[in-house]
Amino acid sequence: MQDVSAAIFIKNDTVLIAKRNTSGSLPGYWEFPGGKREDGETIFECLEREILEEFNVRCRAKSIFAETVYADQHNNIRLIGIIAELPDEAIELRVHDEYRWVEISRVLEYRMAPADVGIAEKLAGVNQE
Repeated sequence: MQDVSAAIFIKNDTVLIAKRNTSGSLPGYWEFPGGKREDGETIFECLEREILEEFNVRCRAKSIFAETVYADQHNNIRLIGIIAELPDEAIELRVHDEYRWVEISRVLEYRMAPADVGIAEKLAGVNQE
């Protein structure tokens, strides 16, 4: 099983999601940005590296919010949603077509990548309490 990081950036009552580009898998789906953990790195180091690679900005991973397991014919992953700080919002899209700050209560209105749905559900539920 492959560990994959997913950034949960929260600002006011919004969360950042990014739209997958048309050249990769799941084109046009929205996701919490992040990526696969490499050998020898912690999941926090993975998230910080992936955000730098994908958005050309630094972030600070703080705590694990939720984990989901997703498997299909191509993948068997544990997606680890990590609350993180994004001190610099000068995002440069490198692997996504778009990003948005969306109201947490409305995140499930977006077509989320299947692995991200469980984390989005928990996030939306936490916000409504």
